[in-house]
Amino acid sequence: MSTRPEFEERLKALPDHPGVYIYKDQKGDILYVGKSVSLRQRVRSYFQSSEGLSQKTRELVTCIADFEVILTDNELEALVLENSLIKEHRPRYNIRLRDDKTYPFIKVTLNEQWPRVLKTRRVEDDGARYFGPFSDAGAVKRTLRLLDRLFPYCSRGRVVNGKQERPCLNYYIGRCLGACAGRADPDEYMESIQQVILFLEGKGDHVTQRLREQMNQAAEALEFERAARLRDQLHDIQQVLERQKVVLAQESDEDVIAFARDDGNACVQVFFIRRGRLIGSEHFLMQGAEEEKETRVMASFLTQFYENATLVPGTILLQHEIEEWGVIEEWLRRKRGSRVTLRVPRRGQKRQLMEMVARNAVQTLEQLRLKWLSDQQRQAGALAELRDALDLTGLPRRIEGYDISTLQGTAPVGSMVVFEDGVPQSGKYRRFRIQSVTGQDDYAMLAEVLGRRFRRAAEEEGVGGEWGSLPDLVLIDGGKGQVGAARKVLQEAGLEIPMIGLAKREEEIFIPGRPHPLCLPRDSIGLHLLQQVRDEAHRFAISYHRQRRRKKGLRSQIEDVPGIGPRRRKSLLKHFGSIAAMRQASVEELAAVPGMNKRVAEQLKDWLG
Repeated sequence: MSTRPEFEERLKALPDHPGVYIYKDQKGDILYVGKSVSLRQRVRSYFQSSEGLSQKTRELVTCIADFEVILTDNELEALVLENSLIKEHRPRYNIRLRDDKTYPFIKVTLNEQWPRVLKTRRVEDDGARYFGPFSDAGAVKRTLRLLDRLFPYCSRGRVVNGKQERPCLNYYIGRCLGACAGRADPDEYMESIQQVILFLEGKGDHVTQRLREQMNQAAEALEFERAARLRDQLHDIQQVLERQKVVLAQESDEDVIAFARDDGNACVQVFFIRRGRLIGSEHFLMQGAEEEKETRVMASFLTQFYENATLVPGTILLQHEIEEWGVIEEWLRRKRGSRVTLRVPRRGQKRQLMEMVARNAVQTLEQLRLKWLSDQQRQAGALAELRDALDLTGLPRRIEGYDISTLQGTAPVGSMVVFEDGVPQSGKYRRFRIQSVTGQDDYAMLAEVLGRRFRRAAEEEGVGGEWGSLPDLVLIDGGKGQVGAARKVLQEAGLEIPMIGLAKREEEIFIPGRPHPLCLPRDSIGLHLLQQVRDEAHRFAISYHRQRRRKKGLRSQIEDVPGIGPRRRKSLLKHFGSIAAMRQASVEELAAVPGMNKRVAEQLKDWLG
């Protein structure tokens, strides 16, 4: 019978129906999201005898203070809803991709007259082509550098309008067609973009075939300069393709997935095979995999990875069997638009390939583990060094850094960044819009930011909110004056929190009550940590300040244009970034912005002059 009598009547009333169940703790935070073909059987199983449950599941059950269920029409709908809720709430007891909201993609802006190829972290339904996700920004940058070298499209980040006074340097060295200055032939430029897309799709052989045909046609037309440029481009691409290992005899498109795990983390390795060639591989980390069956780890990765993946191949090779095989195959089929086959290879060439991917997963996880261990040791050493140098009573496990950013009193803002155990916690960063200070008064602005922060701490004392977590060390970007202003705020709040200032020029550390600044050795790991906190607070503040100035400037300049309301202003700001870029854009480019139309675009163009 149920070990949780407060749920007994609710458990009896659960329907024998497909759906999603959600467990919450006392604060209402979501602990776990699951799905089942029978909500009655699945949910009740958690609250019966604990025998047979894993340690992780027993711990989960003790934390459950409430639950709710959402009915769906079938298992497939339950799968989609479960995946969406896990991505949105990232429950601590679910198996989940680490930092899956920030995975980067490559975007080809086919919705623009002169398409660009750039990095993005948002996939939108805007007519562009997306490729990814990639495991980190470094992988995207390396790919973009390769594409810039192989294909003569405009590699600048801003919108191309053909009205630049002169082309970029790449044009003069034969690596750009000069679209930014109106020197590119539209058909030739679009052909280059199509080659980029084919290359990213793994169809490099198609690219070389088309280039060879174009080279021969140019030579026959006595366009020897163009033929020579195409010859060099063909040679570079062939060199890249030769480094892509042929791993399958048949020219098939397949993803091969295996994982290794240790201490609750799973490292999933994915090999991307296109037309029989290994065109690349990525690794992804998953959290919450301890004590979970291989079938569940593999199924969780499949649903979370391919939810965002821009390309689903016809065949996916798996290291292990998965739960709900048929449901996931059907879900993948709908995403692809045609049949998708999941297979666990047992013998032959594909089994050998799977074993190679599994070995790579083990090796990658080991390298990551060694790096984590090295980072942890370095961070622990930095905290211990700061404790001793600053005469702290304990390790500064939570350091908060503060900075102010303004331009002659315009759009002033403040920032708060949080480092825990030497690691930045971006989800705990906070930004402040200065409200009570006019003019250029950095001390008063800093006092306002700290006053608001620690008033929130007093309001949430004992409640357990994020503002209620006090720092072990406060770091101010500045010298003696800034530290004095900050110290006064803490004294008025009745708080005894260690505080220092770090001045940029000589990297001197100012400590309240000490007549002279402290100077740590330039190679001090403790100083390096303080510099990282200080620089991150500065970066976070200045990025918010620029955002405010940009929005304020754009709104103030176009808010009187007929038909341009808040939504359109926001879309224009996001797309162009400045009045200058909007002024250079054509009516068609303005009309292509989400929310705009040709009539309003013409009005805006006339107003811009």
